[in-house]
Amino acid sequence: MLNPIAYYVLVAVLAVGVLVGIYLMSKVKTSVIGNGFSALCMLLAIILTLVQYDIFDKWVLYPCMIIGAVIGIVWAYKVKMIQMPQLVALFNGVGGLASALVAMITMLGITAEGYVINEFVMVTAALALAVGSVTFIGSLIAAGKLHKILPQKAVVIKGHQALSIITLLLTLGSIVMSAFFNVIPAYVSMIVCLVVSTLFGILFAIRVGGADMPVVISLLNSLSGVAAGIAGIAIGDYLLVAVGGIVGASGLLLTQIMCKSMNRKLSGILFGKAPKSTAKTEVKVAVETKEEKEEPAIIEKKTDGEILKEAKEVIIVPGYGMALAQAQHLVKQLADKLVASGVKVKYAIHPVAGRMPGHMNVLLCEADVDYEDLYQMDDINDDFVNADVVVVVGANDVINPAAREAEGTPIYGMPVLNVDKAKHVIICNYDLKPGYAGVDNPLYSKGEGVSLRLGNATDTLQELLNGLNSETTEETVESKVESKAETTVSPSKKLKEAKEVIIVPGYGMALAQAQHLVKQLADRLVASGVRVKYAIHPVAGRMPGHMNVLLCEADVDYEDLYQMDDINDDFVNADVVVVVGANDVINPAAREAEGTPIYGMPVLNVDKAKHVIICNYDLKPGYAGVDNPLYTDKEKVTLLLGDASETLSKLIAEI
Repeated sequence: MLNPIAYYVLVAVLAVGVLVGIYLMSKVKTSVIGNGFSALCMLLAIILTLVQYDIFDKWVLYPCMIIGAVIGIVWAYKVKMIQMPQLVALFNGVGGLASALVAMITMLGITAEGYVINEFVMVTAALALAVGSVTFIGSLIAAGKLHKILPQKAVVIKGHQALSIITLLLTLGSIVMSAFFNVIPAYVSMIVCLVVSTLFGILFAIRVGGADMPVVISLLNSLSGVAAGIAGIAIGDYLLVAVGGIVGASGLLLTQIMCKSMNRKLSGILFGKAPKSTAKTEVKVAVETKEEKEEPAIIEKKTDGEILKEAKEVIIVPGYGMALAQAQHLVKQLADKLVASGVKVKYAIHPVAGRMPGHMNVLLCEADVDYEDLYQMDDINDDFVNADVVVVVGANDVINPAAREAEGTPIYGMPVLNVDKAKHVIICNYDLKPGYAGVDNPLYSKGEGVSLRLGNATDTLQELLNGLNSETTEETVESKVESKAETTVSPSKKLKEAKEVIIVPGYGMALAQAQHLVKQLADRLVASGVRVKYAIHPVAGRMPGHMNVLLCEADVDYEDLYQMDDINDDFVNADVVVVVGANDVINPAAREAEGTPIYGMPVLNVDKAKHVIICNYDLKPGYAGVDNPLYTDKEKVTLLLGDASETLSKLIAEI
């Protein structure tokens, strides 16, 4: 056991460390470091607890810790990004369960030797039990709703509000009852508290619909910390009090932000009446009138591709439909093509888009969208009026203009993105059904200035990309025709005749999400007896190991990946090199073009191979701005220009 002063100092240091980690996690660029730092602080907190209470010899702790670690590792690898909201809800529930178990043990008097059980301890333990039980059962129901095991919409029973208030009052009564443990047996008050608080948790959670889920996730996160902090008070553990208080306070702040963003009161979410779309009919009537008035303007004179081609400012609005379709990479591809054409692109993030706070940010970050391009609602709402085009991907309630005038509806008064004020809106939603709030969206029947592309977002976005390509890549198509005309031998024939092939992946592969096609190409070559290697340049992509991670995702064997120093001498013996979206890292100008940004930079010796097939988007220089001489070598270089996913698909089909 440590000296009390030393223990208090270490508790303070670890608590500050957790706060620093949370601060770092608030910024995308330092979020990974912050997450790791907070995790380290928690590991040290566990070790400090073992030392302080001298419980290293309690062998039962270690199997439990190992089991928990294994579950955590398995979930980290198995759980998909789309399932993150329900996983977060489940984590909140586990935290509440742990606090409830600590409280129950305390109330039953199973404590350390010399620890005095009095009225204060019993009341705080009962309070921790109540909050922990509500958190646990509420989180399970929230996770079930998010995972579609339970109905996602609000479930309301007769007298729901009255029952909620009654069970809450009974929970408070059971907490008070625990103070009279000398008269009423502790286990009686414990059981009563457990039952009524669980009932309250069920009543509170089942009536929450999908639209309020981000708020509930934030609240449950806070409650898990509050439960831990109160449990720490009950057992006299200052470290648990400090960390629980930090989690509880940060969760409450986030909950307040979410409520403000939705113009909702927390009491309304917990005890209010179930949402009813009383103004739904009024919205429909207004829509029908608009349809009659604007019928002549329904036929668009320009295609969406032409509209996007002529745009100067485009705003992309992601929503839960994007998450369901896992379309964030296609959204990034669309944005990149627009940016390459000189268009200014921004992403508008509504605070409650998705199923947890920051859901859209996480998904777009996964697709390598720069954080600087993400704008919160308050920062971008005034920009919609100047936007030439807004592309909506799977969003509904957060862009519904009915929130401004449809009184009596669940979204009335909720701040929404001013999408309707843009010059043109392209909506890539699955269907025309109302969102979780159940309020019809007038945008769907506006006609003029709105294009509806209904269906799965991956399909509609791909169609939009194809349409944009047909409108904007005539020169690229001509380049393809010219390069094919000048190539005496087709690239597929070169590959069929090859014995050794080296594949060079680059950032263009990442943008096109073409790693699976690269693997398909390699597998077909290997099946024909060709030896295939992957050449990895240390700075290919946007972070160290970027190519390794993407190819690993496509099940490429790690043994087939060769770093630059290990493979550079092999290029001279390679029959064919296939370049997929790489430029600067294969630019031979780095050897002799003095004064350029890449002069002296080690590059892959692609130019020394017998034949090179380049699957790049265009002939523009890379980020260094240095022209690549390979592009003009007609004798041994075949150019397959355009989106890598398309050119690779054609190449595979020809083979």
